[in-house]
Amino acid sequence: MTHRPLHLDDLLCFALYSANNAMGRLYRPLLSQYGLTYPQYLVLVALWQQDSQKVNDLGSALNLESNTLTPLLKRMEVADLITRKRNPEDERSVIVSLAAKGLALQNEAATISRCILDAAGDDLADLISLRDKIQELALRLNAKSQA
Repeated sequence: MTHRPLHLDDLLCFALYSANNAMGRLYRPLLSQYGLTYPQYLVLVALWQQDSQKVNDLGSALNLESNTLTPLLKRMEVADLITRKRNPEDERSVIVSLAAKGLALQNEAATISRCILDAAGDDLADLISLRDKIQELALRLNAKSQA
């Protein structure tokens, strides 16, 4: 059997990487009008889903290490989007909560999701199925990388 050279278009990792970059280019102008970066937006979405989370739990939900998350949270606190307070039950942990400005952005963010869905231009059921398949893939890959 002869081996043909590897092509970028053959690589699942490159397809995911390209789609991620395209998604980032779509989000950037939508988020910039609110002064947000994509990682900051994800933190807000996680807190809109469940406010007042421990930094470790937030990092787990976002798949971010604390050395990446801590400076991000500090910038968000300076921007009055969140507050950070020591956990009264465990002084070693920090609780992150939405500030009024971060909470107020929740209503505005609904338009962002609609713009992304419109740009994807696919049937909603197909997009949900694709998302679910990508999440399943991520779970399997994470399980292998931690084994």
